Amino acid sequence: MPEQNRNVPNSLPKAWPFDEARKLAAHVEKKGAPADAPALLETGYGPSGLPHIGTFGEVARTSWVRQAYTRLTGRPTRLLAFSDDMDALRKVPDNVPNGDMLRGHLGKPLSRIPDPFGTHESFAAHNNARLRAFLDGFGFAYEFASSTDYYTGGRFDAALRRVLEVHDEIVAVIAPTLGPDRRATYSPVLPIHPRTGHVMQVRMDAIDAAAGTVRWTDDAGETFETPVTGGHAKMQWKADWAMRWYALGVDYEMSGKDLIDSVKLSGRICRILGGEPPAGLTYELFLDENGQKISKSKGNGISVEEWLRYAPPESLGQYMFNAPQRAKRLFFDVIPKAADEYLANVARAGETPADDAALLANPAWFIHGGAIGADDGSPLSFGMLLNLASVANAETADVLWKFIRRYDAAASPETCPMLARLVEHAVVYYADFVRPAKTYRAPAPHERTALADLAESLRGLEDAPTDPDTLQNLVFEIGKRHGFAALRDWFGCLYEVLLGQKEGPRFGIFIGLYGVSETVALIETALIRAPAADADADASDDAAG
Repeated sequence: MPEQNRNVPNSLPKAWPFDEARKLAAHVEKKGAPADAPALLETGYGPSGLPHIGTFGEVARTSWVRQAYTRLTGRPTRLLAFSDDMDALRKVPDNVPNGDMLRGHLGKPLSRIPDPFGTHESFAAHNNARLRAFLDGFGFAYEFASSTDYYTGGRFDAALRRVLEVHDEIVAVIAPTLGPDRRATYSPVLPIHPRTGHVMQVRMDAIDAAAGTVRWTDDAGETFETPVTGGHAKMQWKADWAMRWYALGVDYEMSGKDLIDSVKLSGRICRILGGEPPAGLTYELFLDENGQKISKSKGNGISVEEWLRYAPPESLGQYMFNAPQRAKRLFFDVIPKAADEYLANVARAGETPADDAALLANPAWFIHGGAIGADDGSPLSFGMLLNLASVANAETADVLWKFIRRYDAAASPETCPMLARLVEHAVVYYADFVRPAKTYRAPAPHERTALADLAESLRGLEDAPTDPDTLQNLVFEIGKRHGFAALRDWFGCLYEVLLGQKEGPRFGIFIGLYGVSETVALIETALIRAPAADADADASDDAAG
């Protein structure tokens, strides 16, 4: 490895993209690549469906590894977004039009099937265009690659001939993983039928490595001799993956936990071909609200479009950055937390010196490509805005801005662009998720006494300037004064009785934002509700007294 790669400080952070970058650097060093040769990182896309949240996650995470590698080594990189559009269409997706038309093309390469949307020359071309627009919309830097173009344009010809030279060795790797029937006919080569255009999964009658051809027989008993080059055939997908690594010299590719065995098999095939399989990360899968694996066909979980309806894309980046090797729930209730984690990281980055290695462990440094701007943060959290929307029953952004300007006269959509975006999202999230779930409870007797004390104490501050810390200390003191077993019980009372929810904001900031007089009125409204008189409430009251 060149001197610039060996002299990396030991103080570099232990963030997972840097861990992956070290693996990538070791792989590149093992290859003996020239110092100015870019490391090739790859992501794969199956264009039988539209780009989805997993597509975003894989490209985002790979981009962060790329960023860390360049910071670690000083070497250049390339990111190849590879579309497997030579794959055959095996079933008709549920979320596309003209399904009957598509059924007539089952078994053909995606790039040779008409576009059901009627906008492009093929189904693959339509989805590839959606992929590029999708990635461009997030500002990813990448090169797009089409499997069809690479096969038909000759980019894979030498590697395909090499596959024929080691055909039987590849079969010996894959065959033990197959059932008896499939094992009897398996070949890594899938010829394209010259008449039907179908991708044929048949036994090879003969392999001619010197000529670069295979001989096979179709179901009607007709025999064909097909060149494997020039787009007349493609590879079975595990062999295809390995062949691509070998042909292109891929240095890094991550994949999901469900592909662990496939990665191992493809790695063995890559070595048989004479290449070195890439370094990579195995990431965990996303789970829905019930802990079930996210499935495109089931439609469970969240789409990218849905996420972006409720929060900015930076929050989605934060969610994807966190612990990729741990399974995570992917449902609507994770969005506010991800948004606030992102904001906290931006704030933390602003307090970290530019030359401090800790900055490189901050997810915001990756999300913003190493350039975090003054407009990337917000003076208020997303959770606080949701709480404000809840008590104010905010149906428009103007309602929230009325309170925000009173809290900070200098705040505006122009001076706080991220806050402006969060306000718009908060109104929508509140309407769809918070308002339908609000459930207020009446206070227990000892809680009523504490709430009345809080209201009276706040009345004394209505005409005096107060800061959030003073208000927070006041709330703490009243909780202590009324003998709550744990202060979290006091704050739980505030959230459940006043806000109609189980969790809530730092209450001093909330009072400052919502207003002292308005908070007093909120408490008075809650005290009008009939007191809780069940045994638990009485017992709690006795314990508190």
